[in-house]
Amino acid sequence: MTTPVDLSQSFKAYDVRGIVGESITEESVRAVGAGFVDVLGLAGSRVLVGGDMRPSSPAFARAFAEGATARGADVVMLGLVSTDLLYYACGVEQAAGVVFTASHNPAGYNGMKMAQAGAVPVSSDTGLFQIRDVAQHYLDAGTVPSVEAVGSVTELDLLAGYAAYLRSLVDLSGIRPLKVVVDAGNGMAGMTTPAVLGDTVLAGLPLHIVPLYFELDGTFPNHPANPLEPENLADLQAAVVAHAADIGLAFDGDADRCFVIDETGTPVSPSAVTGLVARREIARAQAGDTVNGAVQAPEPEPVIIHNLITSRAVPELVAAAGGRAVKTRVGHSFIKAVMASEGAVFGGEHSAHYYFRDFFNADTGMLAAMHVLAALGTQDGPLSELTAEYDPYTASGEINSEVADKAAAVDRVLEVFASGWIEAGRLDGGTATTCEPCLHNEQLAGLEVTVDTMDGTTVSAADGTWWFNLRPSNTEPFLRYNGEAHHPETMATIRDTVLGLVRQTA
Repeated sequence: MTTPVDLSQSFKAYDVRGIVGESITEESVRAVGAGFVDVLGLAGSRVLVGGDMRPSSPAFARAFAEGATARGADVVMLGLVSTDLLYYACGVEQAAGVVFTASHNPAGYNGMKMAQAGAVPVSSDTGLFQIRDVAQHYLDAGTVPSVEAVGSVTELDLLAGYAAYLRSLVDLSGIRPLKVVVDAGNGMAGMTTPAVLGDTVLAGLPLHIVPLYFELDGTFPNHPANPLEPENLADLQAAVVAHAADIGLAFDGDADRCFVIDETGTPVSPSAVTGLVARREIARAQAGDTVNGAVQAPEPEPVIIHNLITSRAVPELVAAAGGRAVKTRVGHSFIKAVMASEGAVFGGEHSAHYYFRDFFNADTGMLAAMHVLAALGTQDGPLSELTAEYDPYTASGEINSEVADKAAAVDRVLEVFASGWIEAGRLDGGTATTCEPCLHNEQLAGLEVTVDTMDGTTVSAADGTWWFNLRPSNTEPFLRYNGEAHHPETMATIRDTVLGLVRQTA
C-alpha cells in the first residue's frame, strides 16, 4: 500500500501548487474535490471545473469532478480556461469553481486556484486549509465515500461570453489602428487573445496582432511563462522592434497577469500601468458610466487599491485625479478583501496583477491590457511618451537575497537606517563613504526616516525622496528587496547599501 500524499506540501496560503506525481496526484485531487464540496457546503449546488494547457490538467479536472460529484455536487466542466476566465465563470454563473494551473511554474508543476460564487477567493483565511484537512482525512482513509444523491456532470463553453463581457467594459472599436505583438508563452493567452482581441469569436478590432508562441503547450518549449523575469521578455522586446509595433503584451501561463512593452522594446513598469488604468477607472466612476446596461451613479472620490510595493507615483496620481488611494499588503486575497470592503473600482500590484470591481473584484491581465490599448489608441503619441508621466521615479525591481536568518538581516539594516536619522559617512554600515554620487539636492546624511511594518519592513525618507521594503518569503529562504527614489543615483546607493547589509556574513 502506498503512503498517501501529504497535502501540506502543496497547499499554500492562496492556492495549491505541487509537483505532478509527487505532491499532487489524481488520487489527492479526487480527495480535494470532495473536501471542496464538504467544506463549502456545495452538495446539491453547481461546481465549475476547468484547467489550463498543462498535460496533467485534463486528468486532474476529471479526478476533481469525481470527488465533487461523489459528495453530491453537480459539476460543470468548462474545458480549457485561463484563470481569469474561471473568475468570470464564477461571477456570471454565481457558482464556486476551480481551475487547474500552476501559473508561471515550470512544466512539472500543477495546482489549483479556487473561488466561491461571485469569484470570492478561497484562501487560507476562507476555507482552503479546512479543505486540505478534510481531503487529507479521505486520503488517509483510502476512499471518498459517496452520498446517496451523487451529482451530475455537464459541459459549458464560456469563452465567447468572457470575450464579450471584457469588450463591454473597454470599447476598442473606435481606436486608431495598432500593431500589437503578443507573447502568450505557450500559455492560455494563446486561446484568450484571439477571442478577445482578434476575430475568432467576435468581430475584428482595429488591431493587427503579431502572435508569439500561441500554441497551447504546457511543456513551455520556448521560454518559461513568467514575464516577471526579464530574460523571458527578450523575444517579445525583439519582436516589437523588428515589426515596428506600437506595443507588446506578455502574459503568464494562466494569463491572469499582463506585462507591457513600449514601441522601443522597453518594459513599462506595472506601477505605471496601475497609474494609467487607475486614472481611466476614476474618470469612468466619476462620470457614472454604464456597465452591462446598468447605469452607475457618479462617485465623487473613487477608491483605488495598491500594494505597498507599487510606486509612490500611484497614490500621487490617484489623488491628482480626484480618487482616494488605499494601501494594502502584497497578495491577491488581501487585495480582493480590501477591494470588497472599500468598494474600490480598481487595484494594482507590482507583480502585474490588476483587479477590477466590474470584473467581480478579481484580477485579469486581459482587461488591463485593453485599458492600455484604449489609452494608446485614442491619442497619437507613442506608448513611451504616454507612460512617461506615470513612471517619474527610479525603481530597483524585486531583488531576492538568500538569507538564513532573515530577522537578523533586517535588524542590521535598521541599525543603520532607522535610528531616526542616517549617520553621515556611514551609509555602508560602517565604512566611511561620501554621498556625492547620490546627492542631487537630496541630503541623505542626517535625513529623518520612518519605518512601517505593514508587510515586512518599509523604510522611507521623511521627505519622500526614497523608500525601500524588505519582505521575507513565507516559503523560501529569501528576503525580497524593493526600492525607489527620485533619482537613479540615490536608488542605486540605497539599494547597494541595503543589499550589502542583508548579505553580510559573520
